[in-house]
Amino acid sequence: MPRWRALPDELDPQVREFASQLRRLVDRSGLSIAAVADRTGYSKTSWERYLNGRLLAPKRAIVTLAEVTGTNPVHLTTMWELAERAWSRSEMRHDMTMEAIRISQARAALGEFGPTATKNGKNGSGGAGGGSRTAARPSGGGATGVAGPAGVAPTVPPQGQAPLADSVPYGSEREQGFRPGERAGEGVPYASGAGAYANAGAYAGGGGGGPAGQPGTGGGSPDRQRRKRRLTMFLAGVVGALVVIAAAVYLTDAGKGGKDDDAKPEATPTSSAPELPAGVECSGKDCTGKDPEAMGCGGEFARTTDSVLVGQAKIEVRYSKTCGAAWARITQAAPGDEVRIQQAGTTGVQKGTVNADFDAYTPMVAVTKASEAKACATLKAGRQGCTQ
Repeated sequence: MPRWRALPDELDPQVREFASQLRRLVDRSGLSIAAVADRTGYSKTSWERYLNGRLLAPKRAIVTLAEVTGTNPVHLTTMWELAERAWSRSEMRHDMTMEAIRISQARAALGEFGPTATKNGKNGSGGAGGGSRTAARPSGGGATGVAGPAGVAPTVPPQGQAPLADSVPYGSEREQGFRPGERAGEGVPYASGAGAYANAGAYAGGGGGGPAGQPGTGGGSPDRQRRKRRLTMFLAGVVGALVVIAAAVYLTDAGKGGKDDDAKPEATPTSSAPELPAGVECSGKDCTGKDPEAMGCGGEFARTTDSVLVGQAKIEVRYSKTCGAAWARITQAAPGDEVRIQQAGTTGVQKGTVNADFDAYTPMVAVTKASEAKACATLKAGRQGCTQ
């Protein structure tokens, strides 16, 4: 008798009851799962899933099982309908759970890209062109100079005093690479007194002319200039790479075109194998010696073409036109009985032995028609018999 695995704990009670009822029907019929698969037209793997609660059997399979086991299909179909509703409810709950998980993951992922605080605060009184800063000068009671770019009047050191080199603020000439005492863009030392800021407007703008008509540099900050140079080099590299790729593609196509024009290979005729239905894995000689169930040749693709009784055992010739092969099957037999199949006019024989399932079938032999196959059996009690 078949040994069943424990049903999953998470099964719905109605699905569990239905699977248990299917197991009782198979146990009562005395058939193995392989025999059930062969007689119902559904594969052995499918029936293992149906009977172990991993998949709900289709209604057609249930009706066919009822016919094979001699059960009233009406009662079995009613139980199937209740199990099918419970199965649908379980799938709906599973889908809703998975959808909630996906939404939570999406929200968590979007939260990583939320608004971030700006790293820099408000800009000061940045000048146009050169991004100059307003330098605070120590006040010693001197007069104020001309208004700066933002309307701020910078303080001027007293007459006769020059600003100390160490008191030059951040972003001043010394940090930009100029010698102390020189102004950015002018190359002229600072003058003492109020005249030192006579050109304060040009200094703040960064792009105006220096004293005595000398033009200013007006190039912006060094960081901005470095970024521009890197961007220019990157774009030049991209353009160069594209040019190389285009040249390689052109040369490759030109070479292929020349070869194709010189010699075109002759088309060789191909013999295409017959297209097999879904699930069928072999045809003709390729099926010899292989399991008909594993190759998908049983079920709806097979039929019994001849049979004979040897004692209580029934011997059948099973033929599949789709696979171009035949095999022998024995049922209602005893453990140790042997069944074999042979193609007429050949010496190749395929055999099968009955085990505790009280039935068995042989591997396949390739035949072109059912009448070429002959099935025989030798019982453990000593009786023998063959089909016509």
